[in-house]
Amino acid sequence: MQIQIESQPFASINTDALVTYVFDKDDRIEGAVADLDKQTGGKIAPLAKSGELNGKPFEMVLLHYPQGLAARRLLLIGAGKSDKFTHAELRRLAGASLRYLKSRGVKKFVWLAREKENNAASLQTVAEGLVAADFESDTYRSKKENTKNIDSVSLAGFQGNDLAAALERGKLLGDSQNWARTLINEPSNKLTPRILAERAEAMGKEAGLAVDILDEKRIEELKMGALLGVAQGSVEPPRVIVLTYTPAIVKAGAPVLALVGKAVTFDTGGISIKPADGMEKMKYDMGGGATMLGAIRAIASLKPAIKVIAVVPATENMPGGRAQKPGDVQVAMSGKTIEIINTDAEGRLILADGIAYAKKLGATHLIDAATLTGAIMIALANVHVGAFGTPREYLDRFLDSAKSAGEKMWPMPIDDEYQEMIKSNIADIRNTGSGKGGGAITAAWFIKEFAEDTPWIHLDIAGTAWNDDNKPWLAKGPTGIAIRSIVDFATKLS
Repeated sequence: MQIQIESQPFASINTDALVTYVFDKDDRIEGAVADLDKQTGGKIAPLAKSGELNGKPFEMVLLHYPQGLAARRLLLIGAGKSDKFTHAELRRLAGASLRYLKSRGVKKFVWLAREKENNAASLQTVAEGLVAADFESDTYRSKKENTKNIDSVSLAGFQGNDLAAALERGKLLGDSQNWARTLINEPSNKLTPRILAERAEAMGKEAGLAVDILDEKRIEELKMGALLGVAQGSVEPPRVIVLTYTPAIVKAGAPVLALVGKAVTFDTGGISIKPADGMEKMKYDMGGGATMLGAIRAIASLKPAIKVIAVVPATENMPGGRAQKPGDVQVAMSGKTIEIINTDAEGRLILADGIAYAKKLGATHLIDAATLTGAIMIALANVHVGAFGTPREYLDRFLDSAKSAGEKMWPMPIDDEYQEMIKSNIADIRNTGSGKGGGAITAAWFIKEFAEDTPWIHLDIAGTAWNDDNKPWLAKGPTGIAIRSIVDFATKLS
């Protein structure tokens, strides 16, 4: 799909469809919509008066062969309340327009900017939404239900000198999000740890990143006992994927940011086996790893002035004859000993060794992402990412980036009282909390034990990494959540 900037007056653009949005308020016919109404000889105002055009979120009103326009269709999308309208809503509207028109056989259309959202930042947002919306999750269907495609989208009505750069950044972020979603969508027989490493290596070389893939021998030499404990039940060997972006000039004292992502390519729960219902979705348990790979893919092109390292421990969690058992004790790379209470609490184990290795490589700042706990879904459903971090100032800076990127994240507590819940009688720590509640928090505290005093952010994306249903703006399946926030944060940290 091609996306380009259009400079022609909207009325004269010859295209399959012209698209803009309408707010839910008494005076809906204003600005660009008023211009459209005038150009079409007053065809829009009566729709608003009759109630057919209300401006409710994602309401679609499609006019065919509108008088006064060269476009063969005019699509008006409801945008909701204008006082609550942000770039997050703008991104969704752009995506919804593409999916709506795509399903109707439209090949090309023009997005017409509104008067308050006609700058470079808004153009980038629209491009992100369009690219993400064009992703489909039906990879392995032999007969596709929908073979329709959008060939091109033109962006009209935008103003400013940096529009071209904004367009390229928006396309890059959307494309990196889709690249990660493609990985997350793969079935586990098509994406073992070794295959994931091969695909990450190919991407890294193409992006100009330094690549290092640790096989099981090197993992053992590094004494990554927490990772090896999870991996030992599977015939598939583990891998640790390390991709490094280094700027042309490395300033003395500059931060080194490590992105550590959980990549359990399939999670049965191990000996503490999961229920059969819904287990097929556990192919997405490598979503944190895919997130970090997608983020560093974009970072490689944007070239911030700091070094960024992605560390992705990859394994399966299987209930084989050699699998670790509840009650076992593992020794992590850092030397900490871990009592295994539940083998389904495996993500935090592999993150422990991933974080230790990132620090060994020189990381001064950490972000980890993982589809970690069911507890975060109980707390926040599928609306917000659970965001933990210390010191609080570091977390707040990241949350500012999340807000800029239009991704909903909620700060979670990391009080010292929760640390008591992961103390073990036989080892240094246990891999689940001793209480009945706070599972997402005790999981975060477990990871913090290995981050120690290094500035650290933990993103629990278990509730937000997968859509169970189609959204107007996004296909059912993987979402690619947190990539935009991480990239924004990395560029600002520099």
